[in-house]
Amino acid sequence: MIELKNITKTFRGKGSFENRLHDIHAVRNVSLSVGEGDIFGVIGFSGAGKSTLVRCINLLERPDEGEVIINGEDLMKLSRNDLRLTRKKIGMVFQHFNLFRSRTVAGNIAFPIKYDWQPDGTAGRRASRPAVEKRVTELLDMVGLVEKTNAYPSQLSGGQKQRVGIARALASNPSILLCDEATSALDPQTAQSILALLKELNRKLGITIVIITHEMQVIKSICGHAAVMDSGEIVEQGSVFDIFSNPQKQITRDFTATTSHLNKINDLLAEDTPLTRLRSNQILARFSYSGPNTVDALISTASLRFNVKLNIIFGDLDIIQEKPIGGLIVILEGEKDALEKTMEWFRGKGVLVEVLKHG
Repeated sequence: MIELKNITKTFRGKGSFENRLHDIHAVRNVSLSVGEGDIFGVIGFSGAGKSTLVRCINLLERPDEGEVIINGEDLMKLSRNDLRLTRKKIGMVFQHFNLFRSRTVAGNIAFPIKYDWQPDGTAGRRASRPAVEKRVTELLDMVGLVEKTNAYPSQLSGGQKQRVGIARALASNPSILLCDEATSALDPQTAQSILALLKELNRKLGITIVIITHEMQVIKSICGHAAVMDSGEIVEQGSVFDIFSNPQKQITRDFTATTSHLNKINDLLAEDTPLTRLRSNQILARFSYSGPNTVDALISTASLRFNVKLNIIFGDLDIIQEKPIGGLIVILEGEKDALEKTMEWFRGKGVLVEVLKHG
């Protein structure tokens, strides 16, 4: 569906040689593939290049180098008219909604479907009023805003404005929907409702979605695959489950940590709380697990088998792509040899064991 090959985009400083020293290399030799019907997430910190990358997909930002292939066709080689036609099948949702304040909800949604715009920017064949009204009603029903047809943006909440933005992006029946930080301007509860709507649209319409975000919770909530960007490069990509269960890069581990309660133990250790003060025969450890071993009775089995006490301080369990993944913070107590055998046994069961502190 979407394939980017060796995409590079640099924003050049204008004027003097000194200004040119401040060229911004926003995207550096990026390649990735997005399958048809997938929800693909691109995550990175501010300035990582992710928004520039997503705008390269529809050539709102034209890459300096590389290929942008949509359904087997390289957009970089298209004529202006053919590119315009291709863009009609690529909808875009923005962070700050970009609605016309002087138009009603219906007017905002109708705007891209009233005219068949020509390459020179002039209006072409005008769509009939009944056809426009019918399509607007369909889209409002799709995003749950039929009762807001005649409201103005100033009368809407942030979540409602974004629903209007999504409806407008779907106006031309696109096969691809690009979402640039579509939930970052919203409160957490509203953001989740927008993500649920996008997931439902993906299911109902089969539309391919590329979502740009700096929040790992967004990736975890709806994406099937994801890529991690840092300094204009893709440093890691794969299925969301693989990224969460076995992150390869430190930046990826930092992102996945934001969705887990297990890292609270780091604060407790730094504060030297009574909970983390151990006796000489104790070890504080973090167990991370995924897949089948999450339902095995490993704790009770290990306690009986090696004659050790395992005190669970707290834990975290989540379901990603219908697979369980999580971890435990545990204090192990027993003889030194028994503790070593216990941890080795857990590792043999596919559990990642990290010793945080010795007594």
